[in-house]
Amino acid sequence: MGGKVVQLQQGERLALQSDDIDGWIEKFKAFQIVQLIDLDAAMGRPANDELVRYVAERLPCQVGGGVRSIERAQELLDAGARRVILGSSLFNDRGVNKGRAEAFAEALPTDALIGAIDSRGGKVVIHGWKTPLTITPEDAARTLEPYVGGLLYTHVDTEGMMTGLNLEAVKSVNDASKLRLIAAGGIRTRQEIDTLDELGIDAVVGMAIYTGAIAIEP
Repeated sequence: MGGKVVQLQQGERLALQSDDIDGWIEKFKAFQIVQLIDLDAAMGRPANDELVRYVAERLPCQVGGGVRSIERAQELLDAGARRVILGSSLFNDRGVNKGRAEAFAEALPTDALIGAIDSRGGKVVIHGWKTPLTITPEDAARTLEPYVGGLLYTHVDTEGMMTGLNLEAVKSVNDASKLRLIAAGGIRTRQEIDTLDELGIDAVVGMAIYTGAIAIEP
């Protein structure tokens, strides 16, 4: 956001920021995949395209934030993204927009598409976590299964708070689909990551790494 590496709490409050882009690239170089979110693009502000390309050329990234069209998704893949995260563009006020999801799946390799399901209070939220829908994250997971190669579930209630991940909520979403699930939202210990791994679920860890609560192993 604003050309810097940042961490927000629940998508709103700035918790920390750093302009040491190369330093974080070096720290993350051992990871199989790094989640890179353009928060400005997600919020409708001018995108950090040069910075996204710079990082994606140096790290294996799945990139998200304001991906509202097939053309934008293709641009990010062309910029070096391994996978593209689709969020609000897959939903409308009634729930999953199957027509849009099908259009993305027909135009792009499904294994390069990650469907993002953000949940607050047990319901899906879109538009930067500000617009609640009536469907549950489990409903969304089942409906999106044919159109994407994996799912990213963010438990917004605990995102960035380092209060621990809501494991039961994550397991419920995981059980709703056969797709590989990536879980995010409040992870603070290595034990949580190991527990998810034992369930075949990947983990997004942000605040705990940036604050040093979880050490990056060489």
